[in-house]
Amino acid sequence: MEVILMRHAETAGNLEKRYIGATDEPLCPAGMRSAIMSGIMTYVPLVYASTQIRAVQTATLKFPYARVVCVPGLREMDFGAFERRTADEMAGDAAYREWVDGECAGRCPQGEDKARFAARVCVAFSEVVAENLRRGFGSVIIVAHGGTIMAIMERFAQPYRPYFDWHAPHCGGYRATLDDDTWPRSPILTEVMRL
Repeated sequence: MEVILMRHAETAGNLEKRYIGATDEPLCPAGMRSAIMSGIMTYVPLVYASTQIRAVQTATLKFPYARVVCVPGLREMDFGAFERRTADEMAGDAAYREWVDGECAGRCPQGEDKARFAARVCVAFSEVVAENLRRGFGSVIIVAHGGTIMAIMERFAQPYRPYFDWHAPHCGGYRATLDDDTWPRSPILTEVMRL
């Protein structure tokens, strides 16, 4: 099975380098343009997306004839008290410094920690894959978020690379092959290529 993981296009907060996780921010005009300019695919019948508007809008723009199925577990990480703030704005915030010094693995105040976020995402991804295998589909397309993609790739891609090595630009991501004969005994993505 071919698996395509694509990051949504830009929002105003993304352009301002703000932490936009649980914040349900729509695409900005520049993001809408970049989604279209990165290529429209008219032959795709089904796309999975995070429930957040920026992912749904990107999926709708890039795959205009596809049915978009929203999956809550594919939402971006909830950055809690860090939401809508930039790193520069939080330079003197002790809680932010502690989180960054801990390689962003700890729990954001009023938000999620990386381990629980990644577990949520990987369960949702596994459910999408299992559904598509049951239906006999040869490919899965997911439009989601940078953190979502990094969590999936860190857990499933071979050879292994750590979370932050899987950063994807807006409207970018990865194409990989999933061996459906070994799923779910040995769930791995191989033959990984950048979009």
